[in-house]
Amino acid sequence: MNFCTSPYRYARRETRPVTIGEVIVGGDESIVQQSMITCSTLDTGACVEQSMALVEVGCQIVRITAQTKKYAANLEPIVAGIRARGSNVPVVADIHFKPDAALEAVKWCEMVRVNPGNYADSKKFITREYTDEQYTVELLRIKEQFAPLVEECKSRGRALRIGTNHGSLSDRIMNRFGDTPLGMVESALEFARIARDLDFHNFKFSMKSSNPKVMIECYRLLAARLEELGADWNYPLHLGVTEAGEGEDGRIKSAIGIGSLLCDGLGDTIRVSLTEDSPNEIAVCKDLIDQIPELTSADTDVPKVSLAFDPFIYQRRNTPEIELLEGVKCGGEQTIRVVVTEVAWEKLAPRIKVGADVRPEAIYEDLNVIEVDPREEFSLNCDTQLVSVRDDVGLPVITAFRLLAGRLKAMGSRNPILLKDCLSFSGAALEPNIALLRASVVLGSLLCDGIGDAILVRGESGAGQSLQLAFNILQAAGCRSFKTDYVACPSCGRTLFDLQEVTARIKVRTEHLKGVKIAIMGCIVNGPGEMADADFGYVGGAPGKINLYVGREPVRFNVPEAEAVESLVDLIREHDKWVENSESVGA
Repeated sequence: MNFCTSPYRYARRETRPVTIGEVIVGGDESIVQQSMITCSTLDTGACVEQSMALVEVGCQIVRITAQTKKYAANLEPIVAGIRARGSNVPVVADIHFKPDAALEAVKWCEMVRVNPGNYADSKKFITREYTDEQYTVELLRIKEQFAPLVEECKSRGRALRIGTNHGSLSDRIMNRFGDTPLGMVESALEFARIARDLDFHNFKFSMKSSNPKVMIECYRLLAARLEELGADWNYPLHLGVTEAGEGEDGRIKSAIGIGSLLCDGLGDTIRVSLTEDSPNEIAVCKDLIDQIPELTSADTDVPKVSLAFDPFIYQRRNTPEIELLEGVKCGGEQTIRVVVTEVAWEKLAPRIKVGADVRPEAIYEDLNVIEVDPREEFSLNCDTQLVSVRDDVGLPVITAFRLLAGRLKAMGSRNPILLKDCLSFSGAALEPNIALLRASVVLGSLLCDGIGDAILVRGESGAGQSLQLAFNILQAAGCRSFKTDYVACPSCGRTLFDLQEVTARIKVRTEHLKGVKIAIMGCIVNGPGEMADADFGYVGGAPGKINLYVGREPVRFNVPEAEAVESLVDLIREHDKWVENSESVGA
């Protein structure tokens, strides 16, 4: 199966154009950036103001939740208010669970987003075997529920987004395919087949996950399946890492997932989901889109070399274990190591505390590393030689290291690889936000391909910043855990508490818990399912009330919000995941 034209040379996937009001997604159009407002859909004035704030910073599509028919009906004055302010920005109604809400929303909005996992479908997290006959009956029932919305979209000139989310799949899909990329793809294709049977094609797909590895695999598998189904299945793709979180971590996680796919030529519209004020997302969208030409342009041909990894199933490349320096090993089952330049080491060494988790593990100039041009054949004496790509080879970094891994596989060599975030320097230092995005896209993409045993960040000129960035990329890519991992959804009109405030309070109490993953979810839509692999969950259950989870199992219900953070801490203690914060203990 082919998910892109070539994993070595950039070519944007050809898609049919989808019309969303006055905006076209796909075809020959530039990548479209979008976001979502965060206030209640019943607050007309606030919705108009937040929508216009997004428009002012360049948002091209605005999404608004509509959890019931009552909320969907209020989209009429909201859209009218936006139009009265002089904007024709398309409005997307975000629908979960309620077909009647979708049938109301389609009257007022240019697009309706439905999640096949919970739109007129069952999700009770129960195990049940479906015979082929029972499965067919279920599909007929779904068609009966979904077809009226498709017909309304046809008659009104609306668009649809068929958007599956990891962990938010129906019991029917879960029991046949599991909570897997294949399950997500099949769930979306079921709804797409219904639309196509009704001769409706004005729709796009999304495959979102809070785990960049899963998200990348899903979109690649979807693109490959669409290619197999035929040329007329060339529907556009909406990219996003859902529940990415906030600050640097949210930007890194989004850059890894979205950026790597954009570099593969996949994606026609994007949303960066941050637990921050929505306009902040658009700035990151713009910066991320702007980096793709810089990260994919090449002035040289690439030889034909077989790919060294399976693009649809993550597996870390098999290498022998070697010693970088005395006491520090990489490759094999060792964690991926962080290398710094000698200049950075000289600045960092006096500031590193004994026992610190974030610390340089090797100095680049001291390494025994062979650097090669992967376009040319080369030879190695043994598998225990560390290998990297030579600077200034005139190749995009992702291409260069994929080619290196392919060359080594063709040679029958398993040498460990040192990854670099850049191979050339223009002279002027990159802005920190741009350096962060570029390093995250390049290193994150390769790490999610299973390539790399040590990493070196040089695009960020600050010594401390480059070191922290390297560790944060490893954490976001799921390759190394040195701090608490948070899965935090962006706020929306369904949210039952202030996500930014609560996330900050939870971090104050828990950010020292290395290796613990905590999900902070605003409502049940983004609750038990989409928390995916989190250890603990803090989920809005009702206004002022919180439900706490261990994995996907709810264990405490309707905890008053004022007590919920400490109740979460107690729950972590009960499951032997709590340690005291050494800094606060010593204070």
